[in-house]
Amino acid sequence: MKKFALSALFVASILAAPAVAKDPSAPKAATSTKAAAVYKVQPQLSTLGWVGKKVTGQHNGTIQFKSGDVEVKGNQITGGTFLIDMNSLKVEDLKDAEYAGKLVGHLRSDDFFSIEKNPTSTFKITKITPIKGAAADANNATVTGNLTIKGITKPISFPAKIGVKNGVAAASGTATIDRTQFDIKYGSKSFFESIGDKAIDNDFTLSFNVIAKQ
Repeated sequence: MKKFALSALFVASILAAPAVAKDPSAPKAATSTKAAAVYKVQPQLSTLGWVGKKVTGQHNGTIQFKSGDVEVKGNQITGGTFLIDMNSLKVEDLKDAEYAGKLVGHLRSDDFFSIEKNPTSTFKITKITPIKGAAADANNATVTGNLTIKGITKPISFPAKIGVKNGVAAASGTATIDRTQFDIKYGSKSFFESIGDKAIDNDFTLSFNVIAKQ
């Protein structure tokens, strides 16, 4: 939790900068024709948290970024690719080591993420759309991209707050993901109608704070 708090404060300081994308009706800056600079994701400063819900409750934990590149033009983020280390998956809400270990083992199995066969997941940004009239402390862009889990690639979109300042690019937000699109069907009422109170929600969320530097 300490790492999450420190990362959130660091991200907040960067996101006080102007929005990543200007109003499309505004004149383009002279630097817009230059090639994008590549900023490197800082895994030690970045965080990725997950939440999965079921009828009887929920579980939460963390995963770590392995590496990544963020493309920047001027003070605008224009793209990026992120590699996620699935072997770093942890459960945080279960304090009993035995129960936590059993859940991690199940999540690693073919019922869920098949981590032994698919040790990494990736996300590649394909489009960033400004949110017009966004408040200074609110999400200022919609990020669209291709997410790959278990070797299956699907497009997703989510709101985020992003910005660039003093050689640092930052992004924070929450993405909602339908696990069944990635062949993770265990406990889903969409495929097992009679499962009752053992059902697990199709959607899970990933909350992120990403820091990248030149």
